[in-house]
This record gives sequence, structure tokens and C-alpha cells, in this order.
Amino acid sequence: MSTRLDAPITAVTVYPGQARVTRRATVTAAEGEQRVVVGGLPRDLHPDSVRVSGHGPATVLGVDVRPERNPRTQDAALGELEERRDALQRAQADQADRLTVLDTRLEVLNAMARRTSATFAQALARDEAAPGRVAEVGAALAEQLTDAHRQRREVVESIRRTQEELDEAERRLADRRQVGEPDNTAVEVDLAATAAAEVELEVSYLVDSANWESRYDIRLSAETLSLTWYGLVTQYSGEDWPECDLRLSTARPAHGVDVPELSPWYLDALKPVPPPAPRASASRAGFGAAAPMAAPAGVPLGYSAAPIAESYAVAEQGAAATTYRPSRPIAVPADGTAHRTTVTAIELPASVDHVTVPLRGPEAYLRAKVTNNSEHTLRAGRASIFHDAEFVGVTNLAVWAPGEEVELALGIDDRVRVERDLVKRSAGKAVLGGTRREEATYRIKVGNFGPHRSKITVVDQVPVSRSEAIVVRDVVVKPQPSEQTDLGELTWALDVPAGETAEITIGFRVDVAKGTTLAGWRD
Repeated sequence: MSTRLDAPITAVTVYPGQARVTRRATVTAAEGEQRVVVGGLPRDLHPDSVRVSGHGPATVLGVDVRPERNPRTQDAALGELEERRDALQRAQADQADRLTVLDTRLEVLNAMARRTSATFAQALARDEAAPGRVAEVGAALAEQLTDAHRQRREVVESIRRTQEELDEAERRLADRRQVGEPDNTAVEVDLAATAAAEVELEVSYLVDSANWESRYDIRLSAETLSLTWYGLVTQYSGEDWPECDLRLSTARPAHGVDVPELSPWYLDALKPVPPPAPRASASRAGFGAAAPMAAPAGVPLGYSAAPIAESYAVAEQGAAATTYRPSRPIAVPADGTAHRTTVTAIELPASVDHVTVPLRGPEAYLRAKVTNNSEHTLRAGRASIFHDAEFVGVTNLAVWAPGEEVELALGIDDRVRVERDLVKRSAGKAVLGGTRREEATYRIKVGNFGPHRSKITVVDQVPVSRSEAIVVRDVVVKPQPSEQTDLGELTWALDVPAGETAEITIGFRVDVAKGTTLAGWRD
């Protein structure tokens, strides 16, 4: 005996790239052996992931997974979209027929007007028609023509609106057909019941085409960094997930605001190289700043309402992964649209300073050094950055473990001005040996025009030779950098009071042996 069981979805655990779906239902089992079929499951579920459990006086003798062949899709949402498309197409055909009738009517009225005009003209010339009668007939024809043109315009507008609705329906159908294949999968469960009773069955399986991604809002206020973590859930699994016990797991069953970095400045003897292949130029993308929200009408100035509260997911820590259970059930249709839920919000102490690389540009970046002192391992994802209420940009967060310190670039601060100028440049030859000398001195000015004292890290460099025929000498740096590497990178940690400017001077000489062409020099 075989019984088909309608088992609705009761729980879904979403992993990065996959999801485990659980269905649960109660079957009235007779005493003895019988087969229960749970059908309408996604065609591409993993057969070896199917698990059956339950409660009641029965034993699971075996589980089979087989395909179900259907002549038409069993996707109710897809069927509704197809019916709507068909209805719009029928309406469009009716409108086209109506337009044809109106065009024919206009042709008849125009022909009648031309014949009547000629007939009345001849009759008036022979004094056989009264002018009043001619005017009466002309007015009647004009009224009918006006009405026909009005109706035609209405039909044309109706056709345009119907076409727009039809285009929308076709787009929805195209999205839905990605998961609306007519064939499904069925799970057949062989049971042996010791007595006639109600048996609860639970069937779970793993599907691909499901995912959740992390998104963050990072807001810096004074020296506190507030981070809100969101989960975006999408799926194309072939079945809609109703509102159920949805969980987000970090387990794996398997352009941003960035501070520029320097590469070593090498000097070398010039060697002929083939011309480089042409390269396509990269486009630059920018971002705007969000305007602060105005106070609602009728709210007195100075009034401060309590902030809207947010609900967060409950975290369940495992040995190697964490599962987050949102505070409310979430429905996720199989159309690939993203559904957002708030995972958690944490506040972290931040050490804030500025960093600038004058060789790359005059920008000074606001930077925060933050340690993740929460229990959460934050997954990689895009983060929107706010400085108080102002949106300043977007960056990408890497995986951030508890106890780990990271540096976050929080946008450009225009209140810190940086200039890098070449103040001395000379070239000459030594008296003996024919060695050529190149000398350069640079001056960097860092001005703090903000209201508070600022810690500003300045990164620059001096050249490094990769040839015995080229020697870098007489390097003079004022003030002395706090860090200096063998690759010529120099780092200063400046403490600049509000309204003041600090200066850095970098000077050096390069000796080039006779007969050597210098490569890599820049002013």
C-alpha cells in the first residue's frame, strides 16, 4: 500500500552556497508494512543527503529517492504567472480588434464627409439645399469624428499599458522558469508499524542554489565603532520557502575605500624592453554622500525621540561553526531576490588616526584600528561606512575572528591637507671618474585644519638600487622616521595640533657609473 503525504516545509538551515530543508507531517499508518511517498521535492536535491526520522510506533525499513516526471510544472506561482500572461495577451488581442474597428469607422466617416461636402456644395450652388441643413449635417459628422478619435486614443493608451504589464509578466516568467522545471523528486519511505497509529515523519535534504551573504553597516562615532551585521538570503532551489524556522549557519558543507600601498622604488641600469601591449583604460566609480534627514513636520527643534529598536538573531555556538536563528520566521521565494535579516549588532572600541601616502595623492584617510572583542566570527562581506550620520563609502571586510585586530579605512578627511613638492633638483658629474650625480629634495607639508589634535601617519620612500653601477648616497630625512625598511619605505607618526602644520624633508643623491643609463628615476 502506498500513501502520498503532503509534508510542508517547517525548517531551513542556510549555509554559504547550500541549504538543508526539513519537511514534517503526520501519516495515519495501518498495522504492517506500507510505503509513504513525499513528492514535489526539488529536482536537483542531493540524494545522498536525504534523512528520514520521526516519532511513533513504526520502523523505517528503507528510503528510496526517485525522479517524478510531470507533463506540466507543479510550481503554483509559475502557473499563476502563465495565466496572467495569457490573460494579458487575450486583452491585447481584444484591444487590437477594437483599434481595427475604430480605424474602419474613421475611414467610413472621412469618406462620408468628403462625399457629403461635394454633394452639399453642388446643392448650394443650385440653391437646392438650405444652409442650416448643411451646417446641421456637418456638425453631426464632426461630432462623430471627434468621438471616434477620442476612443482611438483611449484604446492606444490601453494597448501601451497592457504591453508594459505583459513585459513585466514575461520578465517574471523568465526569472521563475529558472527553477520551474516540470520534473520533481520524490522520497519513498518504507514503514513497518506495530499497530495502527499516527506517525510523525520528518524528511530533510540538502539543495544547492541557496546562499546567504554578509552585509554590514559600520558607524564611527568619536572612538566607538558600531557594527550591524545583516544576512542576505537568496535561493533558486526550485521550491518556495514559507515562513518557517530559518537559520543561518557559518558551516561549510564544503571597491572600496582602501589606503594605497607603496611598492619599492628601484633604480636600475636601463635595459631595452619590447613595447608593452595596449591596455584598456579602467573606469573610475565614485560614490556620493547621503544628506542628513530633516526633522519631521510638526516636531519641535531639539526634540530627540528614542531610536527604533532592532531585533537580533540568537547565536548557537558549535565546535567549528555558529548558527544564527532570526527572531521571526522569514519566507524566501525561489526567485533569487534577497531577503535581509539582522544577525547582530556590536560596539567596539576604536583607535582612530589618519594615514596619508603623499606620493600617491594628497588625500588623508581616516583610519580606525579595531579589535573584535565579541564572540562572533564575522564573515567576509561588503560594508557601508558612516561617520556619525554621513555616508562616506563602501569597503570589503575580510573574515574577522574574535580577538583579531583590523585596520578599517573610513573615508577621506578633507580637513587634513597634504602637499608634496620637489624643492631641489640638480644633476652633474664628478671631477674624477665620470660618475654622474642626480640629487633631489622633497618637502611634505601636513596641515591639520580640524577642531582637534590629530595623529597622522605619513608613508613615503627613497629609491633603492638594484645595480652595482647605481648607488644611493647621502640620504637626509628630517625629522627621523619612526620606521624604515630595507626597501626604502619610510613611516612617520606625527601628532599635529589643530590649526598647525608639520613638515617633513627627504633628500638624497644618486651616483650613476659612466656608461650606465639610469632607469626608474622620477621627479
